[in-house]
This record gives sequence, structure tokens and C-alpha cells, in this order.
Amino acid sequence: MLKWVKRIVAVLGVAIVVLAGVLLFNTFQYGPPPVPASDPITVEVDVNQAAAQLSRAIQFETDSTKPDHPDFDGFLSFLETTYPAVHGATERVVLDQKTPLYRWQGSNPDLKPVLLAAHYDVVPVAPWNLDQWVHDPYSGAIADGFVWGRGTLDNKGALIAMLSAAESMITAGFRPERTIYFSFGGDEEVGGKGAISVANHLKEQGVLLEWSLDEGSFVLDKIIPGLSEPVASINLSEKGYVTLTLIARAEGGHSSMPPRVTAVGRLARAVDRVQTNPMPGGLTGVSAEFFDALGRHFSFGQRVVFANRWLFDPLLENILSGAPSTDAMLRTTTAPTMLSGSTKENVLATEARAVINFRIHPRDNIDSVVEHVRTVIDDDEIEIVADRDNGGDASPVSSSTAPGYLDVEASIRAVFGPLAAVPGLTIAATDARHYAKASENTYRINPFMITGEDLVRFHGLNERLSIENLERGIGFYLALMQRQ
Repeated sequence: MLKWVKRIVAVLGVAIVVLAGVLLFNTFQYGPPPVPASDPITVEVDVNQAAAQLSRAIQFETDSTKPDHPDFDGFLSFLETTYPAVHGATERVVLDQKTPLYRWQGSNPDLKPVLLAAHYDVVPVAPWNLDQWVHDPYSGAIADGFVWGRGTLDNKGALIAMLSAAESMITAGFRPERTIYFSFGGDEEVGGKGAISVANHLKEQGVLLEWSLDEGSFVLDKIIPGLSEPVASINLSEKGYVTLTLIARAEGGHSSMPPRVTAVGRLARAVDRVQTNPMPGGLTGVSAEFFDALGRHFSFGQRVVFANRWLFDPLLENILSGAPSTDAMLRTTTAPTMLSGSTKENVLATEARAVINFRIHPRDNIDSVVEHVRTVIDDDEIEIVADRDNGGDASPVSSSTAPGYLDVEASIRAVFGPLAAVPGLTIAATDARHYAKASENTYRINPFMITGEDLVRFHGLNERLSIENLERGIGFYLALMQRQ
């Protein structure tokens, strides 16, 4: 008996040694890929002049809820007078929602064109907290190394960086081999009909873009826990969107004689079932690409888990599902947002409604979301209404090995230096989803570095862009356009 025990212990010991060897071998093999050298940036730009131009751009009140405001036309006129070389070297057409599309003809007609995009409409400024702004939101104040105001980060900063780069390149005599389009949406914050018209216009002209680039991410500095180096998430897709309304009905009456299950009670049970049974997630597709690339930049101990997903996948998915930011990368998210029932506390509701918003992962679609909700509710008395007119599936997942991705990655590295460049997923909606309909590949990143402190400034108070970041953005677009 003792002999058998010794043999079992010996076998277990060997197995543990072999397992440890496999884990360590995989981890040593699993590290950041080699980084090719970047081409030098050969055109210079006056960043102080660019900052002054961004300041002026912010002073146009292009509030997305006021599309008839004269500042929309004023902004387009400002671009014409501020960037004469761009307007002299390109063809421009203004499409829906005052969205200008510029065409900078390349020297080689055999190359498919590319598109660089931004938007100049901005979200409204809440009048009740104006006194909490350090500088007036439409002043474009330049102070403390920043340009302040609504739209600096989202998204006039990128637009000004893009045109500043193009103006300097054209003035210096540069002409791309590949035709470059510039599109500046006038209504991105309220649906993007302008971008839709751009995509339709290109398709009508028989143009299929090699790739397009829009907002949708940033260079993240110390935002991802456990990583000290910056992370450039070059996003390959963005989530879809659908809102479902759950409706429960009953006879109603006085609250003194309620049935065992009221309309509100039935609805509450349905909402609880939906929220406690989220859509299935997992490290597949673009989610796997993101975490596989990101995991290579963690410490050795953490890399053991990422490098050996064959063993640790359940543990890793459980950890990632525990935080809202990483859970959103794994699955279609479920967010109950609105409830309605009776109009008075002592009146039983004849109808109760719950509104639930879903951000759809590329592996799912609207139909699969509706079917999942129907299954987990398991109640034929609940009506499910999907708002398909204002929803849509996730955009196609672009290639992280195509030349366009490699150009964007190389241009980021040329400006920001050593960092973790990873393919990712945009969890909100941008105009990129529309440009994707006229592009073989569509990528999403703003060429600015942000910290956790900046996150609350998006659509919030004291939005600002550092002049250093503006210079980086200009450098990025210079590098990217030089590669075309």
C-alpha cells in the first residue's frame, strides 16, 4: 500500500513539475512583440498658432441640439479662411447636417483612398453649472498650458490637429500617393446623419475606402490598473445599440384590494431576471484580441494567467467580469434605465413599463438580444418591444494586421514613443459605424493622451486639451499622412 502511495505522490510531483514548466515556458514566450522603427516626421507646425486656431474654433457654439444656429455656418467659413492651402488643394462638398467632405487627390489612382474623420458639433453645456467652469465653456481660453472649452477633447481638437498638419504639408509641397478624404460631422452627438450622407456619397461615386479613421479611443495613461506604461487602444469595431421596452398589463383597481401579482410586480420580476442573467460573454473575437495584446505588457506574475488561458480562462473571465469597464469588453451589456407604472400611489397600474438599454457585442445582434430576454424572463404575459428604428448591430470587426492598422499604430508610436498598442472595442457610438459602410476597415482612436482625471471632462465640466497633446495630435496626423 505504501509503495502505491509513493508512486502516486511521485507521479503527482512529476505532473506538477511538468505543469509548472509549461506555464513558465508559455509565459516567457508571451511578451510584447518587437516594434519596427518609425519614419521621422519631416514637416514642422507652429503649435502656438494651432492652439490659437483651436481657441477660435471653440468659440463657435456648435451645440448639437441647435443645428440651425448660425455658428455652424460660421465654423465652416472659419475653416475656409484659416486653412487656405487645404481649401486650395482639395475639392469640398458640404453634405447633410452641414458635414463637409474634402478630397485631396493622390498621385497614384491605383491606390484605394483613405478617410480621416472628426466632428465639430458638441454636446450642450448645462446652464445650471456654468459657475463651476474654470473658464467660460465657449471662451476657448488658453491658460495653464491648456485650451479650455466645450469640444476641445470631443472633438474639435482632433479636427484642428488634422487640418493643421494638412495645411503645413500642402504648404511644404507634399502630395500623397493615396487620395485622402477628410470628413467633419456636423451632428455626431445626435445620430450622425452627416456621416451617413458621406458614406452614401462615397458609395454613389463608386469609392471603397481602404480604411477610415475616426474617434473612439485615446492613449490611456495609468487608467488600466496594473499597467504603468500608456496604452493606445486602436479600436476595430464599436458596439451596437438597442433599447427594449418590457410591458406588463393588468386590470388595475384600488390598491386596498391588490391581486397576488400586480402589473408592477410582474414587471419587477422580469427586470430582475434580465439583470441577473446577462448575455453570455467570453474571451473570443475582438475581446480576445484586446486582452491577448494587453496581457503581454503586465508583470510576469500576471502574464502567467494571460499566457495560459487554456488553464486560467474561467478565472480570467470571472475577474474581468467583476469590473464594469472590463465586463463591457466581454459581452453585450444590460442597463435598465427607466420605469413607469401608476400615476398615483393608491391606484393599481393597468400598465407598467421598463426600458432596458443594451450595447451589443459584435458576437451578438438585435435578434439574439430579444431572444435572450424572452428566454430569461420566461413569462408570456410580458410584451417585449424592440426599438429597431433607433438601434443597430455592432459594426464589422476590422483587421488588426491590415496596412491601415499598421500605419495608425506606427504613427502613434512615432509621436508617443514606447507604449502598449492594442486592438480594442469602442463601447459607445461614434460616426465610425457609418463610415464603416464605405470602408474595408475602420479604426478608432484620438491621438491624445488622457489620464483618469480627464474622463469626467468628456461631456462634463471643464473640458480642456493640453497644448502638448495638441502638438502630439498634429505629429500623429503628419506621420500618418506621410505614410500615404
